[in-house]
Formats: sequence, C-alpha cells, structure tokens
Amino acid sequence: MTINKKQNGSALEIALEGRLDTVTAPELEAELGKCIADADSLVFDFAKLSYISSAGLRVLLSAQKAMGKKSGMKVIHVNEVVQEVFDVTGFSDILTIE
Repeated sequence: MTINKKQNGSALEIALEGRLDTVTAPELEAELGKCIADADSLVFDFAKLSYISSAGLRVLLSAQKAMGKKSGMKVIHVNEVVQEVFDVTGFSDILTIE
C-alpha cells in the first residue's frame, strides 16, 4: 500500500493506493499517529484503494473517533468493492462518504 499525505494548514488529506489489510493497516495507523494531532479535518481519498479488510476498518474507526472532537473526517472517491464492505459492515452509516 502507498500512503500519499498532503497537509494544507490544519487540513490533512491522505490518499491510499493498493490494499488496506492486516499487513498494511499498522503502517497507516503509525502514519496517522504522527500527523492526526495537528489536523482539524481529515479526508481519506480512496480513488486508488482496491481493498479494505477489518483491520483497515479498525484504523478508520479510530481516526473517526479522534477527528470527531474536531472538524471531522470524510472519505471520498470510494469504489464499488470498498463501498460494499462499508455497506455490509454498517460503516456507511458511521462514516461521511462522498
């Protein structure tokens, strides 16, 4: 998985490419740990994310909780495969998806 991070002031955008799974979720979690404290808003761009597992969902839920005290978090450019995982797990009701 590739993590592309853009910070514009207190707005953070993270674009993921590849698979967010048991192997790669700790990498994203570590990256978020470094930069999420300085962000007031967080956008995940999933245009190039091909798969998400329960480990990836756990990282998203953790980020959602951290950003809930701030301006919030949203997920953009979700493909059909990832959207189906969100729908089946109920994450489509928890996350702001555009």
